[in-house]
Amino acid sequence: MNGAAIRPTVLLAAHLPDEFVQRMSTRYDLLGPLSTPFPDAVAALPPEDAARVRAVITSGVVNTSRAALAGLPAVGLVCCLGSGYEGVDLIAAAERGIAVTHSPGANASAVADLALGLLIGSVRRLPQADACLRRGEWKGDYAHLMGLVRGLTGRKVGIYGLGEIGMKIAQRAAAFEMEIGYHNRKPRPDAGYPYFATLRELAAWADVLMIAVRAGAANRHAVDAGVLAALGPQGYIVNIARGAVIDETALIHALRDGVIEGAGLDVFEREPDIPDELLALPNVALSPHIAGGTLDAQQAMQRMVVANLDAFFAGRPVVTPVPEALPQPQAAAAG
Repeated sequence: MNGAAIRPTVLLAAHLPDEFVQRMSTRYDLLGPLSTPFPDAVAALPPEDAARVRAVITSGVVNTSRAALAGLPAVGLVCCLGSGYEGVDLIAAAERGIAVTHSPGANASAVADLALGLLIGSVRRLPQADACLRRGEWKGDYAHLMGLVRGLTGRKVGIYGLGEIGMKIAQRAAAFEMEIGYHNRKPRPDAGYPYFATLRELAAWADVLMIAVRAGAANRHAVDAGVLAALGPQGYIVNIARGAVIDETALIHALRDGVIEGAGLDVFEREPDIPDELLALPNVALSPHIAGGTLDAQQAMQRMVVANLDAFFAGRPVVTPVPEALPQPQAAAAG
């Protein structure tokens, strides 16, 4: 008598929407989600569970380290939900022949929308305006209450990282009649915007510095005190990438001391912990890492995860491999 087909085991390294987990549970044998730190959680797995994990669903911020991968002897695929993958040890994965995928562009529009929202919120002082209303301070004279500010039209927006999200930001900024420049590792011939060879040169030119670069060790604290000083006392910074790209201590000092005018932040260096000094500043608009948190963006990212899992377990090349990862052999289908 033929037994039922054995479903491949997929480990959840991050908390995922309940509906997505339910849908995945009809296709795969799920373990997790595991608590963080992920390497310790993997080490605590019963050996029989660790031995049957074929794939991991994670996010870019989870520390999917060499030690964590070593604790999963049968794993052949790491799927990152979202475009980021900075937490995955790509060298260790390549040495093991483990494919690594992500969800490029799936949340680009949603993230770009929030980037412009944070810019408007910080430049037009919307958090302060909301607080004034709630305190009952508005008596009809907004100019006396809030002061007049310069609008967005004609401002120069410098985008650090002109990938899919950066391009979406540029398109939206152009609709606000803003001037656009960018800094990348190398120029994009198709961009149509001025390129600046260094981040500091871009900051010196810009009125607004948009952080849309992919996170990694190479750009940790790339926005330091020198870059903030170059942005100047009328400058704004918006970060929808990763908190570690900005030296958060230097940013707090710059906002407090008038080195820059203001900021809009969706990400922070040690999430979910936010320094009290930053929370107390009146010239910053904050949101809790929600840039990609729209229904359509989440559904698009989930579809990419499913497509990569299906391809891997069918023995086909994965659909959206991480570009820095080495080419991976096709995985054998689970029996």
